[in-house]
Amino acid sequence: MPARRSAALATAAALAAGPAVLFAAAAPAHATGGGDGKASAVVLRTGLDVSLLNKTVNVPLRTALNEVQAPASAEKTSLTVSLDGVGQGGAVSVLRADVATARATADARRAEGYTNLAHARIHVPGLPLLSLIEVEKVTSRALCEAGRKPVAESNVLGAVTVLGKKVTLTAGGTTRVDVPAVGEVTLDLSKRSTTSRTAAATALELRVAVNPLKLNVAEVEGTLTLAGATCESPKAPAVKPEEPKEQPGVKPRTAPVPPAGANLAETGGNSVTPYIAGGAVALLAAGSGALVLVRARARGRG
Repeated sequence: MPARRSAALATAAALAAGPAVLFAAAAPAHATGGGDGKASAVVLRTGLDVSLLNKTVNVPLRTALNEVQAPASAEKTSLTVSLDGVGQGGAVSVLRADVATARATADARRAEGYTNLAHARIHVPGLPLLSLIEVEKVTSRALCEAGRKPVAESNVLGAVTVLGKKVTLTAGGTTRVDVPAVGEVTLDLSKRSTTSRTAAATALELRVAVNPLKLNVAEVEGTLTLAGATCESPKAPAVKPEEPKEQPGVKPRTAPVPPAGANLAETGGNSVTPYIAGGAVALLAAGSGALVLVRARARGRG
């Protein structure tokens, strides 16, 4: 029995030697390359065309309030934006707000755009006393983290008034406000979109067509966006395998190289042949030793 146990242990050790070398030669990997994410935020963006004096004078209103972009972290908190050259030659205050914050941050782990607008009133030329829209609070947030699904959120909190009318907005839907002799405004609430690496959120998007009293004093058409945020996830680092390292006390083994033109399918050779052969040799040696020992004991008893 001791002889048989010794033979089994020797065989197991011989067969285990091959896989141990294979594990020792496996090449670990490390990350290289990666990149920062991207983010942006804007409180107000206008794409309006303002026509004065029966369209004899056209003034494009293309402006953005508190627009920021990252990788470099940035934040802006301006509370007003004006348009010069209209309103009887003077300036028109397009937006006034108690809070108007846009923030964008990005690094190798995450990117985030965030916008917060509170107690805001927006005016367009031709309506000096009547706000195009008033909102109590709107926010948007776009968050992209490495290895996670991007998130887009937007909220419109409190009352919304359009051309002097309080309106009830439908989440993810469209609301149309028509005021006779003044104009029409169509609102899209909480527009959000995501992909595998990007997210975008807009609290309110307005399509505007205003011609007060149809006097052609000031006709305004176009779009207006409130509280926008976007992000793009950081790029995943490239994985580069390292050179195999020899483990202390473990000697690498290599398979014999077959002659040129040899067919491994015919000879039965492959990369693990040396380990199988080594295990077989050890098994035969252990069996022979056990047989000799049994015969020796039999002679001693006989």
